Amino acid sequence: MTGTPPLVAAEVLAGQRRAVSRALTVVERGGPEAEALLQTLLPHTGHAHVVGITGAPGVGKSTLVDGLALAARAQGQTAGIIAVDPSSPFTGGAILGDRIRMQDATMDPGVFMRSLASRGQTGGLSRAAAASLTVLDASGFDWVLVETVGAGQSEIEIMALAESVMVVLAPGLGDDIQAIKAGILEIADLFVVNKADRPGADASVRELRAMLRLAADPPPWTPPIVTTVAAERRGLEQILAELARHRAFLEETGRRADRRTHQVETLVRQAVWDAVARRLAAAREDPGWARALTAVAAGTRDATGLADQVLRGAGGMADGIH
Repeated sequence: MTGTPPLVAAEVLAGQRRAVSRALTVVERGGPEAEALLQTLLPHTGHAHVVGITGAPGVGKSTLVDGLALAARAQGQTAGIIAVDPSSPFTGGAILGDRIRMQDATMDPGVFMRSLASRGQTGGLSRAAAASLTVLDASGFDWVLVETVGAGQSEIEIMALAESVMVVLAPGLGDDIQAIKAGILEIADLFVVNKADRPGADASVRELRAMLRLAADPPPWTPPIVTTVAAERRGLEQILAELARHRAFLEETGRRADRRTHQVETLVRQAVWDAVARRLAAAREDPGWARALTAVAAGTRDATGLADQVLRGAGGMADGIH
């Protein structure tokens, strides 16, 4: 990447798409340059409505996101999309199937999409997702849509990133039962029953309503249920309206500030892990690393002490070993 982080940040803040693309490459790679860039961009975030879209494979999340981006454009708004794709078990790279399924929206100059490899992360999210949405938010997009891998029962992590969480289900796939088991009811701000032209859609809506009524204490926000046929662009404007209503609720109750705090905490936590990973990589390059491990295995050196030395970045891993 060319240019110092302040220069690139200025280009991102100006909404230059090439700069946004370069900045996303930097933050996905991580390291000091990414941290400097994020530090510059973070104070300029907070405009975008960050929406997490999750649900089991096969419910039509990608088609739904594609349609939502186009619906936002029809209302004169812009949309950035982060699609977390599963990583290849052989190369570690993303399969990037969402790029194929979202061709309609990505042809629009007011829509920007980036696919990220999950790198085996649990929770359906790439470690770079939080940093990436910071870049898109700072660049001025009205909506930032984060689509998870859709691994099924480990999507709770999306709560740390999104202001509004949309859980997508489809009739005939057993998603209603899965939602009960996975505890997805607790994270959903909006339910979408997609492929509603299929048999069983009405039953899915009834079951969701029945489950929502089972809550012991009425929540301050009851997730609405929207039926859609994303492939035919039906029901998408209603989703945008419900999401806007949810954001207004967050603003009025002060909960939006709390969710932004969770997002920043996620960025800080990832920065800590990145720093630890760099210290460990440097320690493994130390000529005395192998001797230090041998000493720990022989019981002549304490593993915790070696770990502390790694975290301090002190070097000289074999110092004191005879």
